[in-house]
Amino acid sequence: QVYRFLISAVVPRPIAFVSSVGRSGETNLAPFSYFNAISSEPPLVAIAIGDRADDPKDTLRNIRETHEFVVNVVSEPLLDAMVQTAGEWPRRVSEFGPSGLTAAPSERVRPPYVAESPLQLECTLYREIALGNSFLVVGEVVLARVRDDVLTDGRVDPVKLAPIGRLGGELYAPLGPVLKRARPKISRTTGELEG
Repeated sequence: QVYRFLISAVVPRPIAFVSSVGRSGETNLAPFSYFNAISSEPPLVAIAIGDRADDPKDTLRNIRETHEFVVNVVSEPLLDAMVQTAGEWPRRVSEFGPSGLTAAPSERVRPPYVAESPLQLECTLYREIALGNSFLVVGEVVLARVRDDVLTDGRVDPVKLAPIGRLGGELYAPLGPVLKRARPKISRTTGELEG
């Protein structure tokens, strides 16, 4: 009940579509919505992966074995393929197959990236932290790759990126309208509004 409440209350959540590879070379592709960027120096992202003490999730086991993974952004066209990877596929099955997605060779890490994704973060394991019934996997971004068609003036354009957010249950959300608001400029010495 707590899990169902939290995933319905903390919305929308970005999705880390994680590609990983095991020590013996088998690939895995799985979505995680307990995910965010947590530092820029060094560039760190964090993914919480649920604990299955008797049988760790393939993603967690692979990251522990190789210390590498790739976070692929799930854009709207990838939603149905991403959902296919969320099933409990046998360990010997690479989710690239059932999803119909293409594994492309990464530049700095061994796991492949999703060729159809518009943005990928190649990561090395920075730290693993046990928290409650999850493991927080912190990755250092060693390479970011983004398609030119989702850039505007050299920056990632969220409208062009068209990321999908995770809601509760079987619900997902497209980006929707984008609202712009300027932050107030406050003097740190006087506490007064500037300009």
